[in-house]
Amino acid sequence: MRAAVITGPDASPACVDFPEPVVPPGHEPLHLVGAGLHHIVRGLATGRHYGRGQMTYPLVPGIDAVARTGDGRLVYTGYARPPFGTMAERLVAPFQAEVPAGADPLAIAAGMNPGLSGWMVLTARRKEVGALGTVVVLGATGLSGSLAVQGALALGAERVVAAGRDPEALERLRGVGATTVSLAHDGPDGLERALADAVSETSPGLVLDYLWGPVAEAAFAVLGRSGEDTEADTSYVQIGSLAGLTASLPADLLRSRRIRITGSGAGSLSAEEMLAEASAVMARFADGSLQLSYTAFPLSRVGEAWAHTGRSRAVVVPD
Repeated sequence: MRAAVITGPDASPACVDFPEPVVPPGHEPLHLVGAGLHHIVRGLATGRHYGRGQMTYPLVPGIDAVARTGDGRLVYTGYARPPFGTMAERLVAPFQAEVPAGADPLAIAAGMNPGLSGWMVLTARRKEVGALGTVVVLGATGLSGSLAVQGALALGAERVVAAGRDPEALERLRGVGATTVSLAHDGPDGLERALADAVSETSPGLVLDYLWGPVAEAAFAVLGRSGEDTEADTSYVQIGSLAGLTASLPADLLRSRRIRITGSGAGSLSAEEMLAEASAVMARFADGSLQLSYTAFPLSRVGEAWAHTGRSRAVVVPD
């Protein structure tokens, strides 16, 4: 079969012939419709993601996809056993979830991985406390952060503060009901002022941080100043590290308010937990509550997909 194949940690994928995956008895191979080229896909394939394990090459990249069954059904699937990923004409994976009627299958392929990153945190918080209250999303102008903002609004958050650098993306989020904050400031003082103004009225119950680094440190400083709010109960969830891999956590923040700082990602959540929410997230794509841009690339142009940047998610499709 034809597949995207990577031969080493610093190599770009090329479309070449690759062995067919082994099909367990009683199963059949699925036929690729679209596979999203997510940040984690690049990280795992190059050995730079923390969940990489022991990488062996050559391998087919891709962690999830929309595929077609032998009887024509569209399913969301993924987590194939290495070296088989999802960017191949045929794939064998351990789970299938039906794609809702009317949903754009390529939007599902592009959006499920980044969409689940915030959705899991939001639904867990709502189950824990009964309501979302004020939600802050740091890194809201990225694809994952934008979907987290949309998800929080869809799940009934009273107020959603979307913080990011891209002015056009901030304008779009303002249009769907978010309060926006520009993080295009130099130095920690500018970041702190911007965030402080946004949460001056209501202390956030939930912070989703896709940035970390100095942005997280500015957020910690702001939250520490509001420590006298004895009713505040904040869950701070670290999801991404686009602004830096490390951040200093002040001791007085932990002592001055009720705050819980955790992480969410591969390893902190099981595949079963994530898959349990897959149908709910796909339904939100189907009804338009979650939206994103994507750019489709045929397998024969997977090298271009690998180099793709911008506001859309690359999706690899069959030729």
